[in-house]
Formats: sequence, C-alpha cells, structure tokens
Amino acid sequence: MKIALAQINTTVGDLAGNEALIRAAYARGVAAGADLVVTPELAVTGYPPRDLLLKDGFVENSLAMVKRLAPDIGGAGLVVGCVGCNEKQPGRAATNSVALLHEGKLAAARTKTLLPTYDVFDEDRYFEPARANEPVSFKGRKLGLTICEDAWNDGDFWRDRRYHGDPVEQLVVRGAELILNVSASPWHLGKDRMRREMLGSLAAKTGLPLVYCNAVGGNDELIFDGGSLALDAHGGLLARGKRFAEDFIMVDLAGGVVEARESGDEELLHGALVLGVRDYLGKCGFESAVIGLSGGIDSAVTACLAVEALGAENVRGVAMPSQYSSQGSVDDGKALAENLGIRLDIVPIEKAFDTLKGELAPVFEGREEDVTEENMQARLRGLILMSVSNKFGALVLTTGNKSELAVGYCTLYGDMCGGLAVISDVPKALVYQLARWINRDQEIIPASTIDKPPSAELRPGQKDEDSLPPYDVLDAILEHYVVDGRSVRWIIREGFDADTVRRVTRLIDLNEYKRRQAAPGLKVTSKAFGMGRRIPVAQRYRDES
Repeated sequence: MKIALAQINTTVGDLAGNEALIRAAYARGVAAGADLVVTPELAVTGYPPRDLLLKDGFVENSLAMVKRLAPDIGGAGLVVGCVGCNEKQPGRAATNSVALLHEGKLAAARTKTLLPTYDVFDEDRYFEPARANEPVSFKGRKLGLTICEDAWNDGDFWRDRRYHGDPVEQLVVRGAELILNVSASPWHLGKDRMRREMLGSLAAKTGLPLVYCNAVGGNDELIFDGGSLALDAHGGLLARGKRFAEDFIMVDLAGGVVEARESGDEELLHGALVLGVRDYLGKCGFESAVIGLSGGIDSAVTACLAVEALGAENVRGVAMPSQYSSQGSVDDGKALAENLGIRLDIVPIEKAFDTLKGELAPVFEGREEDVTEENMQARLRGLILMSVSNKFGALVLTTGNKSELAVGYCTLYGDMCGGLAVISDVPKALVYQLARWINRDQEIIPASTIDKPPSAELRPGQKDEDSLPPYDVLDAILEHYVVDGRSVRWIIREGFDADTVRRVTRLIDLNEYKRRQAAPGLKVTSKAFGMGRRIPVAQRYRDES
C-alpha cells in the first residue's frame, strides 16, 4: 500500500483555506499513485480550535466541509482530521474525529479516545471521547485509525501511564494490520527524540507498521514541527517529513529502512522560532515587525529570527539610547542592523525622560530616585515602539527571555510592550547558544554583544547580576521549580544556596501578575509560562520549605 502523508499548515478557523489545502494534497496524492492520502489531526478546523468549538454554527460548518469533500474522493482514500458530532450518547456535543472518505462517500469515522487535559491541552472541555475503537477495512487491510494522544499511553514505554486504557493495544487485539496516527503534536525541545523513540517502541511492540502524520505551523503560542514519519514493524524508519515546513511524503510500506539526519537543539530551536514568528504575523494579518534594538543579545537574537521569518525589508529596528546607554551598545545595534540589512531609526529618549521627570517633580517631591525612574525610561521606549507600530502597521516584537520573565526583571507597559514575545520561553543561557549558532558561518551578531555582561542600562554602571543571581544559577533553579515542579526544599538539597533559592522562587511567585499581562509567547520548552501553567494571581501560597 502506498500512503501519502500531507503535512499541511492549516490556519485555525479558516475552513475555506483549510479545505483548499486538503483538496490540493489529495490531488497531489492521486497524481503520485497513492492508495491513501492522510492529513493531520483536525485539519478541517486547524488545531487547536479552542472556544471556536462553542460558537454557534462552527461545528456544523466544519461537518459541512467533510460532506462537500466526500463526492470528490475517488479510488484513493482520504483520511481527514475533523470535528465530529456526538449524537449517540450523553456528553459533549463535539468529538475529535477522523473520517475515511472513499469512492464518493464517508466509508468510516473514528473518534479520539484519550483526550489530553494537561499543560496547553484542554480537549476534555470540548470533546466527548470514544468508548471503543475498531479497525477499519480498506483495500483488503485492517487499519487502526488513531488520533495523536491515542498512541501516547504505551505502558511498556512510559513509567507512569496517564490513562487506564490503551487504544493501540485494543486495535491490535481486534485485528489491526497497520497503525495510522493523525496528529497535531506541538513541539518543544527534546520532544522530537522522545516522539521518535516512543513511536518506534510502539511499532516494535505491536509488530505492525506505523504511519504518523503530524501538523506543521504556528498557531498562537504553539509550534507544530511536522516531522511526519513511517516505521516498519520493527520500528525502523521508512520515511520522514521535513521539520518546520510543509511536506508531502510518499510512503511505500514495502520499502527499505532509511537514515535520517538528526538536527541539534540550536538548529531545531531556530527553526521553531522562525516558523512561530512567520505564522503568528501571517495568520494575524501582519506583514512587518518592529523591534527595539538595545545592542544587547536578546534584541539581537530576536531581530535575527524576525529577518529569517519575514525578510529584511519587513523588519524595522529602533534604537532608543538614553544618557545611561553605553556607546558600545549603540554601536552594536548599528552593526547588527547593517549586518541584517534592516532599517534602523535612532530616537534618543534623554530629552523626553528629562521632561517627564520635570513634570513629575512636584508629585515626587521629597522622594529619592529609585526603580521608578528606571521604569519610566522603559515605558518611554514602549511608547515610541507602539507609535511606530501604529504609524506603519508593524507588529512590535518583545525581546525579553524566560529567565527575566520568570523573576519579573522586566517592565510592564515598557519593554513588555508588544504583540508577540518571541524568546519568552528561551532561558538566558540558551539565548547565548542560539546567538552562537546564528553566527556559525559568519558574524551577524557582533561578538561584543555576545561577550559583554548583560545590562538593562537604566542607571549608571548597571549589570543584570547586580539584581539577579548569575544566569546559570538562575536558569537551573527555574528549570527545577517551574519546569520540573520541584519544591524549594528539593532544590536546596541539590546543592543550591538556600537564600538564593528562596529569593528566586519568591520572585517567580510574586511576578505572576506581570506574566498574565505579557504578550503571547512562543512555547519551545516542556513548561512555558502561559496557558500551560495556570497559577492564580491573587493567592498567598508560598513554598517556604
């Protein structure tokens, strides 16, 4: 059997646009001699549709698209991820389903059994799960149709099973001869290796070939990497799709095992962030971006990603030096803009800052200068960037990293101003790694930007480590506390200074209110700030252990 995997980049809610992608993929599959063309999970609606599923008419319009497709499907079958309608049992009105269209009609439909409701997933809010799943007969073979999470509960691979049942195991018992998994599996660092190992283990355990079609593209904060693949009955790789790009993969289940080049973390991270920026702007209707270029490493990396995603002609830099900005930082910003070929406007804020301080002098009478004046500078810069955004229709990209966002080392309505927080899930140490990877062939980011101590330059001689622990320490505590969910006591037992741990974790807890007001950030680690980490703002629990 020849199977075509249509790794398409759908847009959430764009039913007409998604239909066009599905039709084009099917036509290409037919032309290539495919017996079956497969699309990703919820290809009809895009993933995740979230509360669009609760809008009157959305599910009905999605179902209507599948009905329109069916008459145009001939001898080659089409597996399409779609929303189903739960009419037979009590519960939620919709299902996360897959339809097999063949010879002008709906030949079969199956519903997702395991509904992820953790981290960024909230499928139990919308969908009713399947109670059981039977193989589907197609051209003399029994296909086990599964949807994403259905393949992620193998008790032999996972130490802790999240669900009681294993849909794949049930399909094997009922005679499935091929496991087919349609998926919209968002990427984060390390997930591609884990996914490959898990699917390989599953194929080898069942003794069945496994075909996996994953979505690609950015939808809000989620980035889908594609990487669709086919495995033989021993877990050997038969074919694999591109990473972070649309692809069309012809799979011959009788073919031989192939080798695939494995990418390093920096290359994968770069590809993910570029795709996330390109799709967020494109799907939101923006063609260009504006970035505040401070001469620091965070804004430099963000600018490089934006240029790769949008083209130099669609990225504008704005340098906003103050009396506290070093000449080196100003020069670094200019050099970066020149290396990238982007426009750079220089708008000094010293006069505006002095004027604002003068106007507020009567209000602040008798009080010493403090962080207030530092934040005023950041907010003036935010005002300038938003003004450029309004005038030219360019989206402001914020440049703060995960380490700073974690402890609140950022200014509300200042450097947090913007429409997309590109590197807000990238810890500082990883920002440096990414910068060096960007410079792997030639110096794009000035070496002095990478080598100098990081500084907000909001007061004379300021350095980040005047206010924060060294970033390697901060990032390690952040990993344990936020990503792994470890207690303060556990982290201290790992050898970290107790006072530092308590200070950092308290800052993380106290600054939830800032993160709640941050721009959407691209998720690239297993636990990002945002919808996958739902901590109350008005709460008093503190881990003081």
